[in-house]
Amino acid sequence: MTTSPQTTDRITQGVLLILFAVATAALGDAIVKLSSVDMSLWQIFAVRSTIAGVLLVALAALTGNALFPQNTFWVGLRTVLLVLAWIAYYTALTFLDLAIAAVAAYTNPIFTVLIAAIALKERVTARQWIGVFLGFAGVVVILNPTGASLQTALILPILAALFYSFAVVLTRTKCQHEDYLALAFNLHIGFITAGVLGLGLVLLLAPGPELASKSSFIFTGWSDMTAKLWWAMVILGLLAASFSVGVARSYQIAPPQIIATFDYSYVAFAILCGYVFFQEQPDLREYVGMLLVVGAGLLVVTNSKSNDKEQQSPAT
Repeated sequence: MTTSPQTTDRITQGVLLILFAVATAALGDAIVKLSSVDMSLWQIFAVRSTIAGVLLVALAALTGNALFPQNTFWVGLRTVLLVLAWIAYYTALTFLDLAIAAVAAYTNPIFTVLIAAIALKERVTARQWIGVFLGFAGVVVILNPTGASLQTALILPILAALFYSFAVVLTRTKCQHEDYLALAFNLHIGFITAGVLGLGLVLLLAPGPELASKSSFIFTGWSDMTAKLWWAMVILGLLAASFSVGVARSYQIAPPQIIATFDYSYVAFAILCGYVFFQEQPDLREYVGMLLVVGAGLLVVTNSKSNDKEQQSPAT
C-alpha cells in the first residue's frame, strides 16, 4: 500500500508540530524552574495561565473553535488530573535535575498501558510487557536504591506520570470528540483556579518561616514581581498556549503512534535546557536509566496499530 503525497505532507507537518511543541514545553519547564526561586507555584499557575487563556480566547475568536466543552464533568475531571500532574512535576523540578524529572515523567505510556488493560480490558502484548519491565528497570537504575544518593523526590514525577496517564485514558474514552481548544482552555482555567486556591490557602494557613524556607515554592504566597519576572511569565504563557495547540493539532493530522514516538524528543530538549540553564550533566548511571525508560516508552507507543484509531493526546 503506497502513501499519498498529501498523507506524507500531513505526517511531516504533524512531526514538525510535535517537535516544536515539546521544545516549547522543555523551555517553559526550564523557565518555571528558574522562576521557582522568586515565585511560588501558585503564582506561576495564576499568572502564566491567565496569559495563556487570553491567547487561546483570541485564537478561538480567529478560528471559530469552541472554548466550552460538550461534557463538563469529564472535561473537568480530566483538567483536575492534569493539574495534579503538573503540581507534582513542577514541585519535582525544585529537587531534581530537569532531565531526570523529564525521564521519570515519561513513564506515562507504561502507566497508560496498564490502566487501559485494567479499566478498558485492552490486550497487553508481549512487546508492551517488555516495555513495562524495561521502564521499571530504568526507574530503579535512576533511583539507585543501593547507593547513598537515593532520590526520593523521583516519586513526584512518577506520580505526575500516573495522573497524566489517567487523563490520557479519560481523554481517549470520554473526551474524544471535544474541541482541542476547549480542552486546552479549560485546562488553563484549572491552573488559574489551582493558583488562586493555593495562594488563598497559603494566606489562610500562614505556614511558619521554617517550612516556607524549606519548600518556598509550595508554601509561599504572592511575591512582588519585577519587570523581568513579568516578561518571563508572558513568554511562559505564550509557550504554554503554543504547546497546547501544537500537541493537539499534531495528533489530529498524523498517526498518533508516530507523533507519540517523536513526543519523546522532549527528553532530549530537557537535557539540553538543563545543561544550558543549570549546567546539569547526568552521570553514566542516570543516562543508562534514561535510555531504558525512553526505550520502554517507545516499545509501548509504537506497538499497536490500533493507536491510529484509539489514542488521543490531551491538549495541555
